[in-house]
Amino acid sequence: MQVYKIYPVGFASNSYLITADGKTAVCIDPAQPRISDEAKKRGLTVTFVLLTHGHFDHIGGVASLQKAGAKVGCLFGEEKLALYDNLAAAFGEEEIESFKIDFTFKDGEELELAGLKIKVISTAGHTAGGACYLIDNNLFTGDTLFEGSVGRCDLPTGNGLALEKSVKKLYALDGDYTVYAGHGEDTTLDYERKYNGAIRA
Repeated sequence: MQVYKIYPVGFASNSYLITADGKTAVCIDPAQPRISDEAKKRGLTVTFVLLTHGHFDHIGGVASLQKAGAKVGCLFGEEKLALYDNLAAAFGEEEIESFKIDFTFKDGEELELAGLKIKVISTAGHTAGGACYLIDNNLFTGDTLFEGSVGRCDLPTGNGLALEKSVKKLYALDGDYTVYAGHGEDTTLDYERKYNGAIRA
């Protein structure tokens, strides 16, 4: 399995291309339309898109991938935020090109996509329908958990108590994992358990 991290140009989130066979890939949070080109540069066809949540800075490249054939999924209940209330206008950003949600899933489900086994972990707090994804020894946390910090909870559908519960849910996972966050640098779950000053284990 290979993880490609694509940093944003300007204000957007990190995007991730994950492939098991070097040909097809799952993209987590395609933040910008250029993610389609980034996949092609690596010889990858994105067959599935998974959203950690529906904010505009995480979904700007969804439409271009969907037009090329990718199926798009998110946690059940996050569809409205992703499709209609994604905060682009509130932050003075251009409207996101429209797309549709092809499938949804719930907490604890195990997905098999593009040869990858993906465990869904619901993590409300930053948004009500936030999700993290566990793939082998890699944890994709969106805006729930960052290196040394956690996501904000003062935006629509955010909830501070829910965020604390969700972060502690991640801390309670067995073992250590590489943490790939929505913004900033990679970290490990064990490091965050020990040193994250925002929410203690």
